[in-house]
Amino acid sequence: MTATERFLKYIMIDTTSDEASESCPSSPNQLVLGKQLVEEMLAMGVADARIDADGYVYGSVPANCEGMPAIGLIAHMDTSDAVPGGPIHPRTVHYEGGDIVLNAEKNIVLRAADFPALAREIGNDLIVTDGTTLLGADDKAGVAEILTLAERFLKHPEIRHGKLCIAFTPDEEIGRGAKRFRIPELGADFGYTVDGGTLGEIEFENFNAAAAHVEFQGRSIHPGSAKDKMLNAATLAMEFHAMLPVRETPENTENREGFFMLSDIHGCVDHAASDYIVRDHDKTKFEQKKARLEKIAAYLNEKYGDGCVKLTVKDSYYNMLEKLKDHMDVVERARDAMLAVGETPVYVPIRGGTDGATISYMGMPCPNLPTGGANFHGVYEYVAVQSLERMVDVLEAIVVGKK
Repeated sequence: MTATERFLKYIMIDTTSDEASESCPSSPNQLVLGKQLVEEMLAMGVADARIDADGYVYGSVPANCEGMPAIGLIAHMDTSDAVPGGPIHPRTVHYEGGDIVLNAEKNIVLRAADFPALAREIGNDLIVTDGTTLLGADDKAGVAEILTLAERFLKHPEIRHGKLCIAFTPDEEIGRGAKRFRIPELGADFGYTVDGGTLGEIEFENFNAAAAHVEFQGRSIHPGSAKDKMLNAATLAMEFHAMLPVRETPENTENREGFFMLSDIHGCVDHAASDYIVRDHDKTKFEQKKARLEKIAAYLNEKYGDGCVKLTVKDSYYNMLEKLKDHMDVVERARDAMLAVGETPVYVPIRGGTDGATISYMGMPCPNLPTGGANFHGVYEYVAVQSLERMVDVLEAIVVGKK
């Protein structure tokens, strides 16, 4: 089975993760996919394929030669809740340039002017959606590529390789993907998450990340007699937001520049709440951003009365560069593999996170590799068939090493 065939099968299962759920995995269909992957692995000859009580899938292809490292390849099974995760209606378009009409009835168009990276795909076969859901290349493309490599090794014992260690995690999209991940269960010396974008990109830096939740307590008074009595919680939420730097938002930053993002706001006169994500590659600036939130909350409590603003900040993950800078040989192995199959490696800082960040802090170096997809977390997501298959060659070159 090709990586493309696997991918098209996996995306039929809606595995949207649910941040409101306290279970692991957070949505039942992640277990459905996990069990399907175990069955598939067992059928192809991965004798130790298994799924644990938390929905983590593990398995391995034994080494067939000595003296080579055990290498882990990791992908996540869940998809983002930013847009609907199903039912997905994929189709393949041979791309010759210009716009791609995803849904004529709803006038949803993947426009070349809005997504200039499309120019790199001319001549390729792009898998796209019908414009009503995401596609799921983040990260079912990674799952498909890893299992296609495993099957290749099992069918072709003449390919000399070390131990291939496989893991598929739940709930990466809600920041929990590596929380219950067990490195000893994987059994690798080092690893890679296969969870990135454009072919050729190698990522060993990511944001330091935190989530901030702000509760605003107001006083509801009839507007006719509200003077000097009413405290409008919705207005208070607006005032809090207005005190953040106007240019430090996702739409105004790039590369290693950090930001505050208002991800949700709701409320009324009596009570309101806001949720933010806080990001920065630089640890000092990251701490300064969290301190700014604390200062704003303290100022408003002093201005309007203690307890009107309640701020909770929780760190999510940290920049894996801090752990990988002493293990750059792992990054260089990926670079050499790209070159070996004719791809140009590019080092790109992740403007987001990956399970590899947490896993690196758990003690196993784990940079991130591409899947070949683009425009994740939206209806304009796509992946080239050629990239799906090419990444299998890249992964093989990583596991096999220099010849």
